[in-house]
Amino acid sequence: MGALISLFAVAVLAVLAAVGASVGDGPRFVLGVIVPGVAFAVFLAGILYRVIHWAASPVPFRIPTTTGQARSLPWIRNNELEAPSGLLGVLGRMALEVLFFRSLFRNTRIELLPEKQKLSYLADKTLWAAALAFHWAMLISILRHFRFFVEPVPVWVDWLESADGFFQVGLPVFFATSILYLVGLAYLLARRFIDPKVRYISLASDYFALYLLLGIGLTGFLMRHVEKVDVVQVKAAIAGWASFQAVAPVGVGVWYFVHVFLVSVLFVYFPFSKLLHAPGVFLSPTRNLANSNRARRHVNPWNPEVVGHSYAEWEEEFHDKLKASGYALEKE
Repeated sequence: MGALISLFAVAVLAVLAAVGASVGDGPRFVLGVIVPGVAFAVFLAGILYRVIHWAASPVPFRIPTTTGQARSLPWIRNNELEAPSGLLGVLGRMALEVLFFRSLFRNTRIELLPEKQKLSYLADKTLWAAALAFHWAMLISILRHFRFFVEPVPVWVDWLESADGFFQVGLPVFFATSILYLVGLAYLLARRFIDPKVRYISLASDYFALYLLLGIGLTGFLMRHVEKVDVVQVKAAIAGWASFQAVAPVGVGVWYFVHVFLVSVLFVYFPFSKLLHAPGVFLSPTRNLANSNRARRHVNPWNPEVVGHSYAEWEEEFHDKLKASGYALEKE
């Protein structure tokens, strides 16, 4: 039911954008200028609010998730990436996590093997591969879109496009990231339908995010290879956003407005959804803290001062009672 509701919601959003773009110049100006501007402002404000809130949250003690030997005695070999003891280890671990999804690489699936009648934990790298392909493809696609925001186009954008279109298939050239983006998303979506365990815990919001990202990818693909919009007009409109000058795009088809509207919905939805794990991973204490509990004692600065009660003071306080009970006293 959640999957159908989410699909219906994304379809309604796409239809609204298509109908609005077909009515006239007024709705096109709203869809092409006002809605993206407001959505981007909400996106920035939401990200800043959540990140500042997370950064201000106290971390009572170090809670890094480790899967290796921590540094202890000199003759015991430690694993600096899996249980970092200092800043360099944390940076290396974070880089592997952010760039290559190191923790997801260890993903396992649980299956009941009929022939053995027991649960088995089997390695499963398909989720890691699909997630890595999708995220890298999305990142490269976003970086390629920089050619619409600046003039002249940075050299690194041209290099990125040349590498992405290395196979030189079709005209315009098919980008490898376009295929990886759609294939990765298709797998992540199919997994929520096929796997009973994942389907059971999936919410409507999980499907909504996937459908929204899939709609953005499909409309972008259609604009490049089917409708083939006027890139000059698109760049003029996007440059207007960057320079705070309201320039409504002209001479572009409906798919452009559907694409921009879905991206705007994603901007508004992003700061208040699970998609915020993108900046959140950098503020996760299970990842960004060194495992130095044995080397340094962590004392919470907000804890009240604890007044100790030594044995000598305890004996002095209860001296008479202890002596009457026959307790062996150190001080008679």
